[in-house]
Amino acid sequence: MRVLVSVGKFILLLGFLYMFICSLDILSSAFQLVGGKAAGDILQDNTILSNPLAGLVIGVLVTLLVQSSSTSSSIVVSMVSSGLLTVQLAVPIIMGTNIGTSVTNTLVAMTQAGDRSTFRRAFAGATVHDFFNWLSVLVLLPLETATGYMYYVTKLIVDSFKIESGEAPDLLNVITDVLTESIIQLDQAVISGIAIGDPAARNKSLIKKWCQTFTNTVSLQTLMNVTVPGPENCTSPSLCWDDGNYTFTLKNISETYNVQKCKHLFVNVNLSDLAVGLILLALSLLVLCSCLILIVKLLNSMLKGQVAAVIKKILNTNFPFPFGWVTGYIAILVGAGMTFIVQSSSVFTSAITPLVGIGVISIERAYPLSLGSNIGTTTTAILAAMASPGDTLANALQIALVHFLFNISGIILWYPIPFTRLPIRLAKGLGNITASYRWFAGVYIISFFFLLPLLIFSLSLAGWQVLAGVGAPLVIMLIIILVINLLQKRKPGCLPAALRSWDFLPLWAHSLAPWDKVVGVFTAKCCCCCKCCQLAADDQEPGEKESVEKNYKSHTEVYDNPAMSAEKEVENEINLELKILKMTRL
Repeated sequence: MRVLVSVGKFILLLGFLYMFICSLDILSSAFQLVGGKAAGDILQDNTILSNPLAGLVIGVLVTLLVQSSSTSSSIVVSMVSSGLLTVQLAVPIIMGTNIGTSVTNTLVAMTQAGDRSTFRRAFAGATVHDFFNWLSVLVLLPLETATGYMYYVTKLIVDSFKIESGEAPDLLNVITDVLTESIIQLDQAVISGIAIGDPAARNKSLIKKWCQTFTNTVSLQTLMNVTVPGPENCTSPSLCWDDGNYTFTLKNISETYNVQKCKHLFVNVNLSDLAVGLILLALSLLVLCSCLILIVKLLNSMLKGQVAAVIKKILNTNFPFPFGWVTGYIAILVGAGMTFIVQSSSVFTSAITPLVGIGVISIERAYPLSLGSNIGTTTTAILAAMASPGDTLANALQIALVHFLFNISGIILWYPIPFTRLPIRLAKGLGNITASYRWFAGVYIISFFFLLPLLIFSLSLAGWQVLAGVGAPLVIMLIIILVINLLQKRKPGCLPAALRSWDFLPLWAHSLAPWDKVVGVFTAKCCCCCKCCQLAADDQEPGEKESVEKNYKSHTEVYDNPAMSAEKEVENEINLELKILKMTRL
């Protein structure tokens, strides 16, 4: 019976994982239906894209709108191939897509906010990917703007090899497309058409109606009315007439015949793209969260006791000295290989986030896996670029190689030397903050992925002078604050007495505690049931809980899973004392 139950749980786990991956695919389609045309409009303004910072922000915003770095990259490839965008201007946009795609696993970590310890680990494991991308952009974007090294290196590679177009392989898509394409199919050419300025694409629906069409180009000896500014738009000067109202010319006509309709749920539904997108968004989020919760429950039931201890030891143990440093690089290769199989970095990083949350994978091991995921998604893009037609092959391949080189450069910056692994320390610090003040996770996502990009984009619209005038003082002030914080921790004697702590500032300016009280009061007022009100009241008084947990800090580490410890009695004692405190307070 134990074997049968274990096999049944494993089959259920695979089923929930399959539904989880499919729901991510549907979620991406839903975002494209809701914001795809807006993404095309954003990319259409070439004057804004000439500003590298604006290009970076547009890459972030477009990837957030369509929830797929592959889709946003394909739009950029279309624009470069049509001549609307040069490869140099496309480089910052590709950097932005790298940032935008990392928000998915951060949102997945939000679903584990119920337990503080699990949320601390899960959010730190998810945001380590964010910090790697942000830090890489902070270093590589100015370097690329000043030298253009990524553009020149990738151009040299493309020019050196005579690469012929081929066909990109379908791996996991063969399994998932059976379900996702029966629900919805999208016409990706519509977004690309809007981006390159095709007026016909603006009136088309993103929902694919016809899966098989036939295009026949016929030369007709017929004069046609065309709405063009003047005779210079005629096909030939000898075949151009103007009667004062219309310009007539001899022109080839391409007729497209619809052969076979698609077979998905929304093919015959008379709803707008926005309505269908919102329906799919709600359903996919429901399935995504449900599958994630069930996956975590199953993993917790399967990975406990000695089994969990063995798996955790295997995943997180380094090779013996002197080959311990090799372990991280093997983890990078594993992350790249797994992402190549699932063909999506969002899917892979979102799948390991629950494992980090329950403590099976440590933050230190999740970091190289995420770096490998970045490499894996670029190899998929390179294969997809090699499947491009001959006229767009060079540009598509160069953009894919730029993405690959950006991630390789980031790994060289933030991984080989242990003290340069800043993303791990930053992610752990953010995990500690969000565990104490869970509302801060939402503030982080909204600020870093929406408000900050929109602020930079708005200042970019006003010109370089306004951007430099507003941005430079803020950046200088931020650097000064970071230096003072570093000196306060390491060498406080170097600072004046007043600057050795931030106590001279109001409490709300250097502590989240007053803001937590405001959020607690607001939450308490918004709650409409007694249970919600009781939870909000409990969250307003974290001091009692923290005082009990601190007494037992020696028994369990912050980023270790207590369920994997042999000392279960410690956890039971903590829960007992918390219950006693709650009863006495009531």
